[in-house]
Amino acid sequence: MAEHANNEQSPLVGGNEREENGGTASQTSLTGRGSAGLGLLLGALGVVYGDIGTSPLYALKTVFTLDRNLVPDEPDVFGVISLVFWSITLIVSIKYVIYVLRADNEGEGGVMALAALARRALLMDSGRRAGAVLALGALGAALFYGDSVITPAISVLSAVEGLEVISPGWAVVVLPVSAVILVVLFVVQRWGTGRVGAVFGPTMVLWFVCIGVVGAAEVWRHPGVLVGLSPTYAVLFVVAHPVIAFIAMGAVVLAITGAEALYADMGHFGRAPIRRAWFAIVFPALTLNYLGQGALILRAPDSRADPFFLLLPGWARLPMVVLATVATVIASQAVISGAFSVSREAMRLGFLPHLRIRQTSRREYGQIYLPGVNWSLFAAVLLVVFTFGSSTNLAAAYGVAVTGTFLITTTLFLVVARALWHWPTWQVTLFGIAFGSIELVFFTANLAKVSHGGWLTLLIAIIVFTVLLTWRRGSELVTPRRTELEGPLRDFIDTLHTSNIPWVPGTAVFPHPNKETTPLALRANVAHNHVRHERIVIMTGRTANVPHIPWDRRLTIDDLGDPNDGIIHISAVFGFQDPTDFPEVLRRAATHPLAEGFALDEVSYFVSRITLRRTRRPGMAAWRKRLFIGLAHNAASQAEFLHLPEECTIVLSAEIPV
Repeated sequence: MAEHANNEQSPLVGGNEREENGGTASQTSLTGRGSAGLGLLLGALGVVYGDIGTSPLYALKTVFTLDRNLVPDEPDVFGVISLVFWSITLIVSIKYVIYVLRADNEGEGGVMALAALARRALLMDSGRRAGAVLALGALGAALFYGDSVITPAISVLSAVEGLEVISPGWAVVVLPVSAVILVVLFVVQRWGTGRVGAVFGPTMVLWFVCIGVVGAAEVWRHPGVLVGLSPTYAVLFVVAHPVIAFIAMGAVVLAITGAEALYADMGHFGRAPIRRAWFAIVFPALTLNYLGQGALILRAPDSRADPFFLLLPGWARLPMVVLATVATVIASQAVISGAFSVSREAMRLGFLPHLRIRQTSRREYGQIYLPGVNWSLFAAVLLVVFTFGSSTNLAAAYGVAVTGTFLITTTLFLVVARALWHWPTWQVTLFGIAFGSIELVFFTANLAKVSHGGWLTLLIAIIVFTVLLTWRRGSELVTPRRTELEGPLRDFIDTLHTSNIPWVPGTAVFPHPNKETTPLALRANVAHNHVRHERIVIMTGRTANVPHIPWDRRLTIDDLGDPNDGIIHISAVFGFQDPTDFPEVLRRAATHPLAEGFALDEVSYFVSRITLRRTRRPGMAAWRKRLFIGLAHNAASQAEFLHLPEECTIVLSAEIPV
C-alpha cells in the first residue's frame, strides 16, 4: 500500500543559509559596551546561567544521600567540596567558558554548531571523516534534548520541595504547584529569550547575591572549610575511598549540569557577556554557596538531608523557596532556549525539516522561538514530573545525557582545534587527556544510574537520534530524485521556445531553491494547462546573519539568457529580521529594466509540493519511511513562510517514490 504526505520544500532556507561575512563580526558588534552590553549581560544571567546557577539546590544533597557510606567528617566533606569546586573550575571555567566558546559557527554555539565546524574543517582537509563527525554531532544534540526534558522537571521540583522543609504537610501541593509553574514557563516562551532574559536577569542577580551571601556567612563562621578548595583533598578522597568516590562522582556532575546549555545559548547573547557574567558573578557565588553547605554539614551532620535550605535562618526559608522557584524557572529557560538553537542548527545541517521559526529580537539573530519544539518539550516535561514525582527520583535519571554530551563536545572540539585552528599534536593530546579523562569518569559513574532512571534520558536521546538520522537519510534519497524530476532549467526553457505553447496574460511566480533546475510547479503548469504566462519569475531567497539588508543591496535579477522570452530569475537576500515577503520582493523588482511590463495586478504564485509515496525501493526500512513521510507532512507551510496571498496561490504537486 502506498502512503502519501506533503512536503513543501521552501526556496528560502528559513534563516539557515547566511552570507560568509555575516557571522561573528556581526555578533560581536552587538555586544558592545554601554547599555546594550549591560542588557546582554543581564540577559545572559537570566537565560544562560539559570541551569548551573540552581545546581546548589540539589547537588550536595544528592551526593550525601546517594551513598550512605559517606561520612560527614572533614576528610569526606573536604573531599566532596574539592571535587565539586575543581569540576566546576576545569569543565565549566576552563573548558567551556575559555576554550569551547571560541568555537562558534557564525555566532551560534551548541554541539550541532560545533559538528558543523568540525565537518567544515575535515572537508577542507580530506573529507573522509566528515560524515561521521556530523553523525556524532547529531548524537550530541539528541542527548541534549534528553537533558532539556530532565532539567526543567528536576529544577522546579527541587525548589518547590523546599516547602516540605518548612512544613511536611505541604508535600501534597508540590506536584500541582510544579505543574502550574511549568505551564507558565512554556507559555511565556513566545515572548522570546531577549524579553524573558530582561525580566529574569535582575532576578538571577538577586539569586546569586543571596546564595553567595548565605554561603559566605557560614564560611565566615567556619573559615576552616576554605582548605577544601585545595585539589589535594579531592585526590586524597579518591585514594582513600575509590568506590565511594566513584559513586559520588555520579552526583558531583550535578554541579556542572548547564555547561552545555551555556554553550548552546551563545547565539542568544554572544560570547563576551557570557564570559563576564560567569567570572564576575556566577562562579564566585556558586563557590561560596558550596563552601557554606560544606561548613554546615560539618557543623550539623543532619543538615545533609537538605543543606541548601537549612543553610538559611527559619524566617528566610519561605522567601528563599519563592526565589528558588523563580530561579529554577529560569534554569529551565537555559535548556529550552538551547533546544531552540540546537533545533535550528539541525535544520541547517539537514537533520530536521523546516520548522516554524519566529525571530524574537531586532538585534540578535540567535533569539528565536520554535513553537513545535516548545510544546513537544512541555508535554515531555510534564510526563516526567508526574512519572517520577520528586527531584530525588529524577536525580537518578540525571547525568547520563549530560556527561555523554560533554564527551562528544570534547571530541568535536579537538577535531576543530586540530583541523581548523591547526593546534600542534601535543596541545591536542594534552587537552584531550586533561578533560576527556575527567569526563569519561563522570560518564562511567553515571552509567550505574541507567537502571534507576538513567534509561529515560537515553530513551529520549535514542528517539531523537532516530528522527534526526531518518530525516537526513530520507532527504538524501529524495533530493536526487527530485533534482532528476525537475531537470535542467535551461533545457526546459529551450523546450518552451520550440513547442509553440500559447502565452496567457499575467505574471507567474515560482519560488524555487536555485536557478539550475526547473520548478516542479512550472513543469506541472505547462504539462497540465498547456500554457505559459507572459512573465515567468523564478524566485530564490536566502537569509544573511545581519538584522536588515537595504533594498538596494537585496535583489539580484538575471534574464536567464534571453531578455525577450519573459523569463527572469530574482535572488533576494534577507536580513534575519526582514520579513520573507516574496510579494514585496516582486513589487520592488518591478522597477528593474528586466522586469519592465510586469502585470502586478495579475500575479499568480505557483508553489511546488511534493507528495511522497512509500515503496519497496531499497534505501530505508519501511518504518523509517513512514517516519520520514510523517515528518515531511508536518513541515512548515511554504506559502505562509513566504507571505504568499492565499487567493493568488496555486499549489501543484508532484509525486516522488521513497
